[in-house]
Amino acid sequence: MDMEIVDRETWTDARKNLLAKEKAFTRTRDELNAERRRMPVVRIDEDYRFTGPTGAALTLDDLFEGRRQLVVYHAMWLDDARRACPSCSCFLDQIGHLAHLNARDTTFAAISRGPYDEIAAFKQRMEWTFPWYSSRGSDFNYDFHVTFDESVAPISYNYLTLPELADRGFSLDGWEQPFDLHGLSCFLRHDGSVFHTYSAYARGTDNLGFLSDLLDVTYLGRQEEWEEPKGRATALGAGAGSPTLRYHDEYVTS
Repeated sequence: MDMEIVDRETWTDARKNLLAKEKAFTRTRDELNAERRRMPVVRIDEDYRFTGPTGAALTLDDLFEGRRQLVVYHAMWLDDARRACPSCSCFLDQIGHLAHLNARDTTFAAISRGPYDEIAAFKQRMEWTFPWYSSRGSDFNYDFHVTFDESVAPISYNYLTLPELADRGFSLDGWEQPFDLHGLSCFLRHDGSVFHTYSAYARGTDNLGFLSDLLDVTYLGRQEEWEEPKGRATALGAGAGSPTLRYHDEYVTS
């Protein structure tokens, strides 16, 4: 175990050194956020249709609920289990009161490929209140590269083709098509049109989650195997180390 125990003065010096790096990172992040806001936009001309609580067909414009912006979380749907995946569900558990977003002319919604009745049942189980729509029967998920079926479109995820993904260790072995992965997309309404402004996938959504942000400032971190220093949580006897994400009503707590 590499834990270093020091006096308060030595700890404060180390903290100040780290603070300087954190401040530099914050300034870099601000610059990156500004660059993101300067990205060009793409007009959405496709007539996507969605299903919600009323059963009526909804347009993408309808999902804005009259606001200027729409943030969509593409929740990975497990057809065989009739629910969202545990990792996406962990992200969605962190969605709080939407009044703060709404006051800034922004609507949040989740969208999945699952049938709406199954989405509604799982949403009720999880006790979530945010809007969640089904895109089943629409090309929406395919066009935004979160549902994959080579008979419909070539596979591309996180702006990488299938050969490029394979070079990074991603394999389709054992994956039955169609299948879903997660992502997040942002849209803007302007002059009567809807524009796509941003999408992020894979670890591009990491910094948007309260859980990961909170754990990142702890001594044990996220307790995932890729983190440095290796094996810290296990060495300190913190549970099993590298815990598998589960649905929040499936954890056994003391």
